[in-house]
Amino acid sequence: VQLQASGGGMVQPGGSLRLSCAASGYIFSNNVMGWYRQVPGEQRELVATITGRGLINYADSVKGRFTISIGNVKNTVSLQMNSLKPEDTAVYYCKFSQRATDYWGQGTLVTVSS
Repeated sequence: VQLQASGGGMVQPGGSLRLSCAASGYIFSNNVMGWYRQVPGEQRELVATITGRGLINYADSVKGRFTISIGNVKNTVSLQMNSLKPEDTAVYYCKFSQRATDYWGQGTLVTVSS
């Protein structure tokens, strides 16, 4: 499985960004896609996940501001990030899990700064 992430960039506090991730390869229906983020010197943390059946989980810190969704294109996942805060600044990673195996996309930097 290969993952291709896109989106990210720099935005002012209160702004919005959208991340997308496309998975390709041998994809099974029972999978989980999601986004994690990492700040230098800290552990990678969960942002949001969505299963193939549409079950969603958010980190408390992003609830009400971020929305994860399955894309219109098969095997894609998007993360709409609204009301961004400086503490959302991090490298964001797409993750795909199936059959007890995790796959990671390349990170994309999100910077929230005035």
